[in-house]
Amino acid sequence: MTTFAIAPVTDSIKAALQHKIDYKTKPLGALGQLERLALQIGCIQQTLTPALHQPAMVVFAGDHGVAHEGVSPFPQEVTYQMVFNFLQGGAAINVFARQNGMNIKVVDAGVNFDFNQHPGLVHAKVAMGTKSFLHEPAMTTAQCETAIERGAAIVKTLHDEGCNVIGFGEMGIANTSAAAVIMSLLCDIPLEQCIGRGTGLDDEGLIRKKVILAEAMIRHNRIDRTPLNILSTFGGFEIAMMCGAMLQAAASGMIILADGFITTAALLVASKINAHVLDYTVFTHQSNEQGHRLMLSHLKAVPLLDLGMRLGEGTGAAVAYPVIQAAVNFLNEMASFESAGVSNKA
Repeated sequence: MTTFAIAPVTDSIKAALQHKIDYKTKPLGALGQLERLALQIGCIQQTLTPALHQPAMVVFAGDHGVAHEGVSPFPQEVTYQMVFNFLQGGAAINVFARQNGMNIKVVDAGVNFDFNQHPGLVHAKVAMGTKSFLHEPAMTTAQCETAIERGAAIVKTLHDEGCNVIGFGEMGIANTSAAAVIMSLLCDIPLEQCIGRGTGLDDEGLIRKKVILAEAMIRHNRIDRTPLNILSTFGGFEIAMMCGAMLQAAASGMIILADGFITTAALLVASKINAHVLDYTVFTHQSNEQGHRLMLSHLKAVPLLDLGMRLGEGTGAAVAYPVIQAAVNFLNEMASFESAGVSNKA
């Protein structure tokens, strides 16, 4: 598998950044999380005047064989139908990306549908969806590595074109099931605490989902629990591709905007491959999907927003983008006590 050379973000400029933040015309700490965010972004870019260039949202789509086991109230064909919605500009992520001037890329990572050429679609399909992990591994190790490498290549191209801040989203019926099992195994959290209602399961459906995922974990309980094995056994092509994309983004020194439950599961895998990826990550929101709060806690992450969202697609990252802009703008444009001629405290 491709190895990713991710430099840890150093503290060499941290003191100077903190001084600049503290001497803006405000009481110490008065801008709350914006101050923490400005400090993080300045350290990532190693500058007192950080800048956000060509922000991008990349939405990876893939189908899951386990969808046929009744773990979702929606049929599998919704995945490809939603891809068409993305391409036509009609989904929530399109609305929020347009609002915030973010370039959007839609990636066919492994949808069970043959798409024609479309200028808005990146064709990176590994296969026509994964296998059902209730019966066999979702994908082969080779397929998993291919997905990781293709995700990395997509991000490398964006970086080469000038993008330095990137958000990730996903679409894939039943991908909350994949994310829940990945979370349980990598965080060592009981499966039941990781499983939520996904796209809106009723109580009976939720019980069925828990039974099926528990059976799947028993079936594969002898696998070597490396991040790559867990990802290939239970993951989706969109999750694996996001994992590679995030690792490449960090290796390129980009700011990563993590979205909700599934995206954070991909980040979780990436962090077990190379922990330095977290240095570059801004956690944009806390999903209302059960399990996300515990996953964020495992990663020691403080999300920017908690709006009760659980849509996926990267919507939380896109909605939070103006907050990231605000952190950079106050650092660059707000007057200091000295420049404004304002008396500081005695």
